[in-house]
Amino acid sequence: MFVEITNTPREYAWGSTTAIPELLGVAPTGRPQAELWLGAHPGSPAALADRPGSLASLVDGRLPFLLKVLAAASPLSLQAHPTTAQAEQGFAAENAAGIPVDSPDRNYRDPHHKPELIYALSDPFRALCGFRPVAETRALLLPVSGDARIAPLLDRLVDDSCLKPVFEWLITRGAGVDELIAAVVEASAVDDDPSWDSVRRLADAFPGDPGIAISLLMHTVVLTPGQALYLPAGNIHAYLEGTGVELMAASDNVLRGGLTAKHVDVPELLKVLDFRALPVPYLEPERPSPGVAAFRPDVPDFELTVVSRDAAAAGVTLPLTGPAIALCTSGAVTTGGHRLERGHAIYVADESSLAISGDGMVFVASEGTRQGIEGD
Repeated sequence: MFVEITNTPREYAWGSTTAIPELLGVAPTGRPQAELWLGAHPGSPAALADRPGSLASLVDGRLPFLLKVLAAASPLSLQAHPTTAQAEQGFAAENAAGIPVDSPDRNYRDPHHKPELIYALSDPFRALCGFRPVAETRALLLPVSGDARIAPLLDRLVDDSCLKPVFEWLITRGAGVDELIAAVVEASAVDDDPSWDSVRRLADAFPGDPGIAISLLMHTVVLTPGQALYLPAGNIHAYLEGTGVELMAASDNVLRGGLTAKHVDVPELLKVLDFRALPVPYLEPERPSPGVAAFRPDVPDFELTVVSRDAAAAGVTLPLTGPAIALCTSGAVTTGGHRLERGHAIYVADESSLAISGDGMVFVASEGTRQGIEGD
């Protein structure tokens, strides 16, 4: 079965006014269009292009993945997502407390985890993701260590085991944090390091927010088209600027930690955060055939296959083990007897393979073929 799908972009203040319209080949509305959802998630289920109804009406149960186009003109909130066990417990507790699922004070809107990957379309795509080794933050701050307002942070940053207490001090605006924020914003004005660039961007968007100082504990990553990050449960992150294809487990569970006017629950966030200092979570692709890149994280919910224009021109057939959604982002291709032009998408079910040919670039979201380790 092949069914073309479409959707109306979601408007958030941080969205770009031009990126998604350019992808879809339509005129900009002048309003910030932040995300295009292609899936069956009840928050914004894709519509059927050739008949009334939504993709949710065709899906028997829940699609395990949600494909999005994300276009950020300014920073998103600092956030993390729970494990399945944490989501189940939190969802049940909030239900028992009588908090409406659509309440702005709700943390858990469903009992599912929400790992995600982001594939850069724009050059650059900027993000904060994960805690970095404390030694890297100390090295960055060393040239400005003479500022007495920065000393309390340096005094606390002894080694990687200090990340949790330092984060808690910052996010709760402990003694000296407001002065620290002002000092690091001043220091950022005279240094071109990417971390200082993040400080400047966050200070412009969210003056005085503790997330400005928290960003110094994190990796600043600048992706180019074709690069991807995988953000597992507990990874603290924030997208700063750029357009990308995002693929995630179909959940709406977000624990925010700042850089937002939305609900921030510090105690709950502290429960889900992974405070280990880890490398940048780049996700390297497998290459099953020329011009085809398969991004396969260690969860069973999803994987992303990217078919280049060269591969489409030669013709390629992808094996399928379940339902899939294909999105054309440039040129045009033919698949399942349907012509997909730039910005068009199709839902595929009950097929063992997907043949793609033409002169376009295609992103195919599907269930994962790896055995997951997180969703237990």
